[in-house]
Amino acid sequence: MEPKIGLALGSGGARGFSHIGVISVLKKHNIPIHFIAGSSIGSLIAVLYGAGSNIDRLYNIAKVFKSKFYLDYVVPKMGLISGKRVKELIKVLSFGKKIEELDIPIAIIATDLLTGEKIVFLEGDIPTAVRGSISIPGIFVPEPWEGRLLVDGGVIDRIPVSVVKEMGADFIIGVDVSPIKVSGEVSTIYDVIMQSIEIMQHELVRNREIASNIMIRPKLEQFNSRNFTDLEKIIQIGEEATEEIIPEILDQIEEWKEKNSGKKDKNT
Repeated sequence: MEPKIGLALGSGGARGFSHIGVISVLKKHNIPIHFIAGSSIGSLIAVLYGAGSNIDRLYNIAKVFKSKFYLDYVVPKMGLISGKRVKELIKVLSFGKKIEELDIPIAIIATDLLTGEKIVFLEGDIPTAVRGSISIPGIFVPEPWEGRLLVDGGVIDRIPVSVVKEMGADFIIGVDVSPIKVSGEVSTIYDVIMQSIEIMQHELVRNREIASNIMIRPKLEQFNSRNFTDLEKIIQIGEEATEEIIPEILDQIEEWKEKNSGKKDKNT
């Protein structure tokens, strides 16, 4: 009996590109991915992978991904960035597919700013869902959707372990790409907002670790969440962190099989 393996990809701005390295190494070791749930940048990487992008294409996207190409600044009212450009970019990169048309089941997490409710997209328009999921409060203008205002999924669920479990995963691998840098530089409004969100989420993430089988934490403290100039290095660190924990993942998968083989025998 093989476990259904789910990935919970966390928020973290540019540091979230290390998710590409995580996925690459899991595939290299023939560890299947049956479900992915993503918050914020985690939702973008999940959609790119689920849309049929092979690992080489994901690496190529990272090489040319520059924030100046997709950040459309506006006169501040509800945010600094309108998000229209990034929404168009998401549509192109996901080949115009809907969430339910992706290669594997994907869940995109956003937060309803008006009610504080967690919104989980399992179907529907990808650009709208991802645009909502990456809408850092105060930076991006909230994304309107069915009378709601969507903001960053990381506000309510930084590493959506419970969501991927609800999707049907038996074995959950979480990826935390948003470590708090205690002595980090805070010099812009973006830094203030991101550091504040990360501090608020710090305690909650401990519960996610308990609920997951494995939690991967790439060593990304030296990178700012808005640093889109070192994405290749960020991906490499994701690879290294995953390679280090592969033996533990394989051991725990075997333990799961042994534990659950008896259940199968009883049901036959």
